[in-house]
Amino acid sequence: MSIGASIALIAVGAILKYAIDASLQGVELGTVGLILMIAGIIGLVISLILFANASRGGRGDVVERRRVYRDDV
Repeated sequence: MSIGASIALIAVGAILKYAIDASLQGVELGTVGLILMIAGIIGLVISLILFANASRGGRGDVVERRRVYRDDV
């Protein structure tokens, strides 16, 4: 899950939890909103950890090729 998707989940969850007063039969929108916010926060933390580890790794393995010229005259 990307950082943007995590933030979107948090925003949609907050809207469902705090801004909507409608009720559906058999569905508690506040609970659904809370679940979406928790999933978004977990996804955001995991994305940030993976991003930090990837940027710390550097360029990876570097292969150098050297040319050696000999004068055997």
